[in-house]
Amino acid sequence: MKGTKVAVLTILGVVLSLCAVFMCCSAHQEVSVACMVAYDEGGGPAVFSSEECPQWNWIHPIHSPQNNSTANCEFAAATIQGHRPYQEDRIACNPAMKIPLLGNDGPEEVKIGVAAVFDGHGGAEASDLASKKFLDYFYLNVLFNTYKQAFSHNKDNDGASHHVMSTERSDRMSSSLVDDTSLYHILKEALIRTFRDIDSEFTQEALKNNYHSGSTGTVALLVNGRVLVGYVGDSKALLCSDRSRDAVQGASVGYSYAQELTVDHHPDREDEKARIEAAGGFVRTWGVPRVNGILAMSRAIGDLSLKRFGVIAEPEVIGWQTLGSDNNFLVIGSDGIFEGLTPTNVCAILHNNACPPGNTSSCLAASALANHIVNTAFENGSNDNISVIVIPLNSAYSSQ
Repeated sequence: MKGTKVAVLTILGVVLSLCAVFMCCSAHQEVSVACMVAYDEGGGPAVFSSEECPQWNWIHPIHSPQNNSTANCEFAAATIQGHRPYQEDRIACNPAMKIPLLGNDGPEEVKIGVAAVFDGHGGAEASDLASKKFLDYFYLNVLFNTYKQAFSHNKDNDGASHHVMSTERSDRMSSSLVDDTSLYHILKEALIRTFRDIDSEFTQEALKNNYHSGSTGTVALLVNGRVLVGYVGDSKALLCSDRSRDAVQGASVGYSYAQELTVDHHPDREDEKARIEAAGGFVRTWGVPRVNGILAMSRAIGDLSLKRFGVIAEPEVIGWQTLGSDNNFLVIGSDGIFEGLTPTNVCAILHNNACPPGNTSSCLAASALANHIVNTAFENGSNDNISVIVIPLNSAYSSQ
């Protein structure tokens, strides 16, 4: 009888702890234990389809992206179809996604800028679904991973005790979630799970509708003066900075510096090649390394028929990059940009044409800079769809 009572108290403690965390983190939305179980078993798609989680139908409404449009991106962005017969690039953005997290004094909102480029191939179905679902799934995954970290911390502090969470313990748990390390792990896990969710949902759509398409995905998160990048495929993220160097007679001259935050997932990249070769998928076609002689990238959303040859949708996540005063622009672009321009060319365009502090003449605003980049890439011979997101990091540029 004593054992039964302990077991009941344990279950009650767990349930109440979970409810306390979610009522705090979800802005008074009640989340059932059954909904949490659904998330653990099937991720975001299970939450959206579960009858136990009806409130998540309206969690983070977004406008569905239209073909060849940047209307759903509030950052500076531009996209053109180029020489291709149809447009397969898609963009999704939210410059200030507000997510409630546990803070020192209870719930606190964290603002996260989200910018994503999805470059489709073999059709636009994969990139289209990714752009429409990414923000919802990411928001949901941040919330659920906040809960999981909070509950894990609470459980660790409980030790052998089976008492319901006290106010004092709740305060300690809240404090544990505001440091950079905790936030980094929450966002990293949310990024990884979001890519998995999108790939999982698209797999079902592909099986049902006989889709053969796939998509890259490069996503940048801006939070508290730092940037975090997760990606699959060969769309790039760049950090453009102003540097100075000595010139003649001791004078200094300013120049642009391009830091590539991503390294393309190609089948001949050493670590990627090992996986593709182990799956029997490494083939050179006309001297170009391809998966099964078809796909020029080793990671992608979708590409259902190539998964058995080693293609995965698991994103590579680049750790926190602290932004400094010399970092002026973050750029996310599809590979069509880099058929006509190098990363250094892109940053030079921004450096030479952006409006410097105190000068608004003979210069371009951020939206015009994005258009200038895609048009220059096209004029320089890019044959692909061409898309770019330009995010000013310096307040002087942001105000233009």
